[in-house]
Amino acid sequence: MSSKELETSMAHTTAIAESNGQRLARLRQRHRWTQERLALESGYSLSAIRHFEQGRRSLDRAAVVLTFAQALDCHPTEITGAPYMPAQADRDGQTAVASVAAVRRALMRHGRPARPTEAEAAAVDLTGLRRRVTEANGYRQAADLTQSGAALPALLRDLQVAAELTDGDQRRQVYGLLASGYECAMQYLYKLGHNSDATLATERVVWASRETGDPLRALAASWYDAGEFLTIGEHDEAGAIIDDALTELGAIPSPGPEAVSLKGAFHLKASLNSARAKDPTTAVRHLGYAKQAAEELGEDQNHWQMQFGPTNTALWSVSLPVELGRGKDAVAQAEKVKLPPDYSEERHSHFYIDFGRAYFYNGQRDEALRAFLKAERLAPQATRAHAGVRETVGTMIRTKRRGELMELGIRLGVV
Repeated sequence: MSSKELETSMAHTTAIAESNGQRLARLRQRHRWTQERLALESGYSLSAIRHFEQGRRSLDRAAVVLTFAQALDCHPTEITGAPYMPAQADRDGQTAVASVAAVRRALMRHGRPARPTEAEAAAVDLTGLRRRVTEANGYRQAADLTQSGAALPALLRDLQVAAELTDGDQRRQVYGLLASGYECAMQYLYKLGHNSDATLATERVVWASRETGDPLRALAASWYDAGEFLTIGEHDEAGAIIDDALTELGAIPSPGPEAVSLKGAFHLKASLNSARAKDPTTAVRHLGYAKQAAEELGEDQNHWQMQFGPTNTALWSVSLPVELGRGKDAVAQAEKVKLPPDYSEERHSHFYIDFGRAYFYNGQRDEALRAFLKAERLAPQATRAHAGVRETVGTMIRTKRRGELMELGIRLGVV
């Protein structure tokens, strides 16, 4: 956004966008509940309900949102407001969102007859498809949602055609590429807040992974499947998927790096599931198991674009106390993290988002703003569409408007 566009946006800004708390109030009123009734059903105090609804207390933690969603029998996105439309001056964001429908159509065609044209059939080229999938994963790691949206519809179509026209080992290879393509689509949609479409992409990842004939690849896909249940607060179902995977991995004699990485990744997922289920003791225990797996590996690994290792567990050591709302602990952990220079922009930006939220919980609002600005520089589109950033920045603006904070709020579309 240019300085001129920013000045124009600020000149026309008259109100702060709707907060999660305002959406919570509307959902409560739809049930014809009083604030006292919501307090009783959710377990939060009447004072907390009032502050949430007034937008003076940030309603950004997933565990808290899930508590209200379950009490009001709604999807969490009805509280968070996702998906979000990018600010009018955010041209890249507008372009990225414009591709959502085409990606959705490509996902819908999974498993249907491809009916390729003669030209499409003649153009099937596994080497070229591998290169294009690698490029798509590069966009994913760079959190470049504009390029992802531009590349994915045609890539998914070509992979679906190749899956129909190949057989034997080639077909299994194509399904491995297709699973990776669906993962890129899943991340693209999730980061833009299109959660229902991201769920559809996750189902495609699971189905395509099974067609590879690789049991570890299929297990890796179930990691995402567990995440879908975790997102809507179905902690028992998520836990069952995680436990089944860990049991299978534990039965492997002399596991190699791929299996050890998967085991560590599932323990990280279990720690997050426990944190959102408000079971911090179990969450910390699973994080400890993940650290043991990372130590066993000795270095960061990347299998099926699923990174795991010492750096990954260090990042989750920050994410976990953020999930638990423990700002002081999260800040202390974040200050210890040294990210490798070659770590992806997406991972770097997510670290600074967690760091910013940790600072906010710790009462360090200036530091929180600086961390969010770093995240935005690394991955502007993903940061601007991040539900936690949007709600936290909105709360900061409602309680103290000024300079850079207002400018960031305009780019996020929360003012």
